[in-house]
Amino acid sequence: MRQPVIFHHDEGPVSDAQLKPIPPERVAQELRRICSQRDAGELDRDEYEHRFARMVSELRDRKIAGTRAEIMAALSPLRNDGLVDQIAWDRLIGSLGLG
Repeated sequence: MRQPVIFHHDEGPVSDAQLKPIPPERVAQELRRICSQRDAGELDRDEYEHRFARMVSELRDRKIAGTRAEIMAALSPLRNDGLVDQIAWDRLIGSLGLG
């Protein structure tokens, strides 16, 4: 059974080869969402870990659109504003090879 997708494709079912890269702003939105859910107690540790790992896996499969500078410009405010903790930040940046 295929895992549910985090980054939905609006044009219906397509093969993985046809999926477009994910905009950096969408990555920031999803990271903000799962970290907020964790902080609010809506996700237990296991569910948070599952969603975080799934997000990273999808990002590796589909890639993030833009340059490294554009990606970091979209993501850095989350860390700077304290919306994403340092552990989640380091894990995401390291997992995606942006560190």
